[in-house]
Amino acid sequence: MGTTLLPQMSDQALVDGVLAEQRRPLAKTITLIESQRPDHKQRARSVLEGLLPHTGRSMRVGISGVPGVGKSTFIEALGLYLIEQGHKVAVLAVDPSSSVTGGSILGDKTRMELLSQRIEAFIRPSPSAGSLGGVAEKTREAMLVCEAAGFDVIIIETVGVGQSETAVAGMTDIFCLLQLPNAGDDLQAIKKGIMEIADLIVINKADINPQAATVARSQIKSALGMLRHASPNWTPPVLMLSALQMQGIAEFWNTIENYRSTMQRSGEFEARRRHQARAWMWELIDQGLRARFASHARVQHDLPGLQAAVEAGQTTPSAAAMRLLGYLG
Repeated sequence: MGTTLLPQMSDQALVDGVLAEQRRPLAKTITLIESQRPDHKQRARSVLEGLLPHTGRSMRVGISGVPGVGKSTFIEALGLYLIEQGHKVAVLAVDPSSSVTGGSILGDKTRMELLSQRIEAFIRPSPSAGSLGGVAEKTREAMLVCEAAGFDVIIIETVGVGQSETAVAGMTDIFCLLQLPNAGDDLQAIKKGIMEIADLIVINKADINPQAATVARSQIKSALGMLRHASPNWTPPVLMLSALQMQGIAEFWNTIENYRSTMQRSGEFEARRRHQARAWMWELIDQGLRARFASHARVQHDLPGLQAAVEAGQTTPSAAAMRLLGYLG
């Protein structure tokens, strides 16, 4: 993970460098945050505290969709458009982890060649490392660092499998779901839960078969009409575009801006962020308690035997759990 180079820069130097919008301190700070070493975790907390007053000013956009829907092409097209509009764009792309090295195996920089060459863009592939939903455990912290570095649009791309959609929706201002134009039976594969959390649905590759895209749009809008959405002030639109042809990108961003202004007027924008911050705190508490539980000496000693007893029906799961939890005092 490159953590051997971290001691070369002090915590304050990292904070100052990120605030000065320098790439090297930005990359090193995210590497520090992703490190599992206890001393690095402590340093990361210190650096984040220094950066926190300078965060929160970006638009956080979650992008998800099944593999093959064209997420990377879409994000590159969107990023290039936003840069032309004067924005600075950070892309946190969560790749599946290699089971051998634990490293990122898709390499989004190779899939966003034009965007990665722009000084106004920052692309960070991050291995999911087995965390819930395929979303990197430290993606939230990395997002804050990018905000402190002056990026006013943060795009989080997921692998589009498992529970990654729910995880991304829980850390972004707007969650966008990409779909393919050949709906038909594919609508059967659209999970109700994902549709309910989507704030915006995009049918990509609409240029390949415009008629099929139009049919898909109609079917998805009909399906959305039967669902209850999170906001009474926003009905998720269904857009058609072609990222490859750069068609519909401006309309997409105009919809994002309309969403932001609508949610800010109703107070839901800040309420969503407050709720996300509170949920994040409890998630970290849960992770900390689990780690402390797993590292307890008596738990480690008795857990195998109690687990075997539960499996054999010799004791109840509740009795075994209460005994193990009792060791924590």
